[in-house]
Amino acid sequence: MKIFESLENIPDSVKGAVIAIGNFDGVHRGHQALLGRAKDIAAREGKSFGLLTFEPHPRRLFRPDDPPSRITPPEVKHWRLAEFGVDFVVSLPFDWDFASQSAADFITGVLLGGLHPYHIVIGNDFRFGQLRKGEPGHISAAGISLTTVEKIAGDDGKVFSSSAVRSALRIGDLNAANEILGWNWEIRGRVVKGDQRGRELGYPTANVALGETVHPAYGVYATRVQIEGEEEWHNAATNIGIRPMFEVPTAQVESFIFDFNREIYGKTLRIQPVQRLRSEAKFTSLDALIDQMEKDCAQAREILS
Repeated sequence: MKIFESLENIPDSVKGAVIAIGNFDGVHRGHQALLGRAKDIAAREGKSFGLLTFEPHPRRLFRPDDPPSRITPPEVKHWRLAEFGVDFVVSLPFDWDFASQSAADFITGVLLGGLHPYHIVIGNDFRFGQLRKGEPGHISAAGISLTTVEKIAGDDGKVFSSSAVRSALRIGDLNAANEILGWNWEIRGRVVKGDQRGRELGYPTANVALGETVHPAYGVYATRVQIEGEEEWHNAATNIGIRPMFEVPTAQVESFIFDFNREIYGKTLRIQPVQRLRSEAKFTSLDALIDQMEKDCAQAREILS
């Protein structure tokens, strides 16, 4: 899958494609329905299947003081889109200049002047341009072939949405989050050197920063971990949070990979939480903490077996 971060480098070969437009944070089952419609049209018409999205997520521009909220940071989002069969992604910088352009300028500059789409597919609630004044009708009125897709819901009648995924993760309900996503949510990050506390306690961990990724409910999880460049998945017990015993200033992910003894600093890990075991806690002594860690690992092993 090709990724373009500017309209200036769009080759003629990808113009005239079927384009889905949106943020697609999570690439959840609702997004997949929209993408599926675009993919089907592209296949029927013999066209490329592309996607127009924006980085950073508009929430980061408009509400910079909000806590991290990305279900799928760019690397993970691009991976999910590639898995879905998207041929190319145009990921445009979302800054104040871009957000301030009129709906008409978006249509003439980005769509007609930049992408020259054969057909566009959007959600029926898609809005664009300054103050979100642009509506689907404005696109079709500009002579662009258009399909709008309604939101879809699960068996419980609740609409699949990114906000619902975030809410489920923030309470540690991985089953609910994964049901909406249609895939197993994961955290990705590069292994960095920590304070070596785990090694001192007999539980050396691979430490990864959460960055812009939404913070799930803090606590200890049974997880599966994959190391960059390898196919094998390893079982692990992972703490996500601030470690109340040591009060680290920024929440992080610390995975104790079972039956593993290699240096992997600098490697990117895929960490898939499977089940939350408990919340974080402050213990009366290091011995009490170690005792609990032994129990956590035993429970995680049982769950993951």
